[in-house]
Amino acid sequence: MHEEILRKAGCDEGVVAHCRAVTAAAREYAGSSAVDRDLLLAGGMLHDLGRSKTHALGHAEAGADLARALGLPDEVVRIIRRHIGAGLTPEECALLGLLPADAVPQRLEERVVAHADNLTKGTRHITLEERMDRSVVLGRKAAVRVFRLGLDLEPLRHLPGGMSMPEGRRENVPGR
Repeated sequence: MHEEILRKAGCDEGVVAHCRAVTAAAREYAGSSAVDRDLLLAGGMLHDLGRSKTHALGHAEAGADLARALGLPDEVVRIIRRHIGAGLTPEECALLGLLPADAVPQRLEERVVAHADNLTKGTRHITLEERMDRSVVLGRKAAVRVFRLGLDLEPLRHLPGGMSMPEGRRENVPGR
């Protein structure tokens, strides 16, 4: 269903594969009973919906607008809007040429999708250190938020009940 939404919007197969990889990464943090797994999986799959319109930073804004127009739930729209790095403040948005809006993830699912996206380059898993090296475009404060988000969420990955893949099989996940 979510892949169909991406394809109908005009996302290419690379974007769909990336969304699959981010969703697989997000599933690893779903062990807490506080996580709404359905919302997490929908947000993971649809976070880059706006890449059907642009591959610039504005893809989050464009994706949220498109998701709203498609009648998707507000919770999914917020995940899409707030997934860049560890979120952007209204001031950072304005400095980057985006509408000045609070795009910092608040809900746990928003935070997990942003973190999973930070740890996924294309379809490849990367380390938080690699992401930090790539976060300089967002500025120092945003890069620090990326790091802190990782520190906050990493313990969730080790909770029983998560939907993680065994370590040896991780690289064999389709789209990863």
